[in-house]
Amino acid sequence: MKYGFIKVAAAVPAVRVADVEYNVQEIEKLIAMADSDGVELICFPELSLTGYTCQDLFRDQLLLAKSEEGLMRLMEFTRQLDVICVVGLPVQVGGLLLNCAAVIQGGSLLGVVPKTYLPNYSEFYEKRWFASAQDLNPTDCYLAGSPVHLSADPKLFKTVDGVLFGVEICEDVWAPIPPSNNLTMAGADIIVNLSASDELVGKHQYLCSLIAQQSARTMCGYVYASSGFGESTQDVVYGGNAMIFENGQLLAEGERFSFQPQLQAAQIDVERLRTERHSNSTFINAQRDAEAVIIKTKSVEAKPFELTRTVDPHPFIPSDDHMTSECEEILNIQTAGLAKRLLHTNCQHVVIGISGGLDSTLALLVCVRTFDKMGLDRKGIVGVTMPGFGTSDRTHDNATTLMQLLGISQMEISIAKAVTQHFEDIGHDAAKHDATYENSQARERTQILMDLANKLSALVVGTGDLSELALGWATYNGDHMSMYGVNGGVPKTLIQYLVRYIAQLPAFAAERDTLIDIVYTPISPELTPADQNGNIQQKTEDLVGPYELHDFFLYYFLRFGFRPAKIFLLAQKAFGDAYDKETIKKWLTMFCRRFFSQQFKRSCLPDGPKVGSISLSPRGDWRMASDACATLWLKECEEL
Repeated sequence: MKYGFIKVAAAVPAVRVADVEYNVQEIEKLIAMADSDGVELICFPELSLTGYTCQDLFRDQLLLAKSEEGLMRLMEFTRQLDVICVVGLPVQVGGLLLNCAAVIQGGSLLGVVPKTYLPNYSEFYEKRWFASAQDLNPTDCYLAGSPVHLSADPKLFKTVDGVLFGVEICEDVWAPIPPSNNLTMAGADIIVNLSASDELVGKHQYLCSLIAQQSARTMCGYVYASSGFGESTQDVVYGGNAMIFENGQLLAEGERFSFQPQLQAAQIDVERLRTERHSNSTFINAQRDAEAVIIKTKSVEAKPFELTRTVDPHPFIPSDDHMTSECEEILNIQTAGLAKRLLHTNCQHVVIGISGGLDSTLALLVCVRTFDKMGLDRKGIVGVTMPGFGTSDRTHDNATTLMQLLGISQMEISIAKAVTQHFEDIGHDAAKHDATYENSQARERTQILMDLANKLSALVVGTGDLSELALGWATYNGDHMSMYGVNGGVPKTLIQYLVRYIAQLPAFAAERDTLIDIVYTPISPELTPADQNGNIQQKTEDLVGPYELHDFFLYYFLRFGFRPAKIFLLAQKAFGDAYDKETIKKWLTMFCRRFFSQQFKRSCLPDGPKVGSISLSPRGDWRMASDACATLWLKECEEL
């Protein structure tokens, strides 16, 4: 298990009803494919050795004997293989016949798990043939020549790398309290489900939702394999579902109704799952009294590791399928937060600095939505342009045009004279474009906004975003400060999408061209003079690195606590040829250095709403000493 990843697979083999020899052959083919592909754990469908639809043939002693022989053959086939295989078969124990999952590896039978919940309604008649695990008294017996202990007690299987997995069978997950609840509370990182679920109109969508929800609620990886083509179609049809989930997210899915065998593999990030769990106090409380028998698997030979799973380069950006709903959700959170603050302070005016850049544009649009929803006059929004030494015509024109089109109150107050006087007062050479030169402008702008707010009995709305907070790319007590920061929970990459989304709304047709131009304007604080042609010369991403990389680093650093080496691995996979290794290493090092050194700015942030899974509020999600050392993180970056 390198970097916390374990490769798993859901298999749907070709099947012939009651033809055990044929079924074993088909299972062997998929096991061989899985082992050669580096799969460590593979799950097959329910009763995969016999076929699920044998019906009253399950009472036949020949079929039961051949099933046991088939299991022995699979054990022999896996003798030289490392992959852990979970297959389904009927097991006779005294007077009971059980629907079971057998876990085998390296020629050994590691354990057997009987099905707990037997469906006996509609098209299902399992109680006609099988007994439940709840009907079983703990029994020691032999199966396929191996001693085995059979009971209803929860069982966990432990790999040599310490990954714990549990087994449930089909209907078990449909129960009000599935066995996987107890298994995950007892420590299972992964659940495998051997299933034989038939297809009905609307059922597949519900099934996907059910498994995704179970995976999310129990914070586990979930491997689901269900019977497919070859099962009897006498009354129902089996579509062959092969799905792998991780904490509710679908990692891999097969083709339903395929006439060919399927092997769907994916890498589950166990380290990520465990991080989710140990930071969730509800999960910790729930697992307090959970217990399970733990069965160790065999040690395996180490193999070269390659990350094969897809890694989204933009984890904060909603997928196309959910773009509209999630953008509206974010805007509604921002709007509701600002509305509550206005009502609480009895304010009907806000003051906001408008630069013509992305952040102030989104903050202004949130103000407009808030005022419209509260039934307030947009003239109560006072937008202030404050041109300085680096303000370009493009951003200034976009700022003034947008305010005019939105119908808010406009003011323009140049900071040049005040800042020049300030330079004289403190004896600073205005030709020296250093931190003093830049930060003096940012603080002068903040002073103007604060004083205007006092004069107008208004609230200063902050524009700084989550990415800037992570990097500390803000002037302390300058643009770092406001009376309510609506963008504090929104990363830079997402702000671009939000502004673009708003630009496409019919209600903002008049502002569309201006908004789109703002989206494509280079990101800059505009604190140093433009070039001789009036173009922006000070570009933020040239100085601190691409925001899409920093947002990626931020997500995995904060959300899952991943170390630089793992973030580096994920970034290489996510961005492919867009950035070479040295570039990623350079900006990852910059991220770690700035994140630690700039915590003092985050320790005194103004209030603002959390909108996603990541927040840097010192009152909520992120509490860190302002003088914490980055030594360990920077050292690992050097070693990449």
